[in-house]
Amino acid sequence: MSVPGGSVPGMNRTDRLYALVEELRAVAPRPRSARQLAERYEVSTRTIERDILALQESGVPIYAETGRRGGYAIDKTLTLPPLNFTPAEMVAIAVSLARGENTPFAAATRSALRKVLATASAAETAAAGELMDRVRLIGAARPGPPASQAPPREPADGEPADGEGADGERADGERADGARADGEQAERELPARERAARRWAPPPAATVPLAIQEAITARHVLRITYRDRHDRETSRDIEPVAFAATRTEWYLMAWCRLRGGARAFRVDRILAADDTGEPASPRSYRDLHVDIPDAIVRRPDLRV
Repeated sequence: MSVPGGSVPGMNRTDRLYALVEELRAVAPRPRSARQLAERYEVSTRTIERDILALQESGVPIYAETGRRGGYAIDKTLTLPPLNFTPAEMVAIAVSLARGENTPFAAATRSALRKVLATASAAETAAAGELMDRVRLIGAARPGPPASQAPPREPADGEPADGEGADGERADGERADGARADGEQAERELPARERAARRWAPPPAATVPLAIQEAITARHVLRITYRDRHDRETSRDIEPVAFAATRTEWYLMAWCRLRGGARAFRVDRILAADDTGEPASPRSYRDLHVDIPDAIVRRPDLRV
């Protein structure tokens, strides 16, 4: 909006009022004289005085300091800097609202999202909407679902997105029968300290979900390092399509180039994720043919 130390010609009054508050915040607790502000915004001192009066009447804590070095100052402790939410932050609020509609704070979350959207630009809202289109909530039905509705089967780590394949095997060559028990037995045989370290291991670095999110939006191929439920690590290139959340876990739904099919990867087991910059095929969530009834899959909405 402005260049520090320079003038700001041609600014309308609304923008100037906002800029005055930020100018006074930036130098607080030092004051700015009406003459200094008038020169900066290329208006008369009388215009500045009228603007300051309007801000004071609206509740902005601006006060006048007398003396040779006096002027207008603002109480910085009673004002907030501008809040610029990213598209991902807007989506985060909307997802929290969708997952917490039965909580006592649903109305407050809805109000917060409404305020954020009111100040967002059209470009930011459009970017948030595009990212929101890549989020699915599984089994998170609206309040009052039918009592007979059974909870969905949660995807296994790295398994085909449609569950068990025709050959009776899970992804990565894991047999559906007995493989889980073998893995649990192997874990029980580990020293107690190592078992505890695995159980309470910290979640993946914040850079992993961010890299996934950016690759989904940019439609780029990701190179990931993944640890499955049997503690096997693989490196593979995937085409990320969407985030999907069950009641307890978050998954990345993607097309796996290593296995040549759709796969569901538990996000907390993705150890590393690097954007290759290579364009991915324009796949959608529906293109993955996920075998989960549409009736129990929700897509959060920015409209409140």
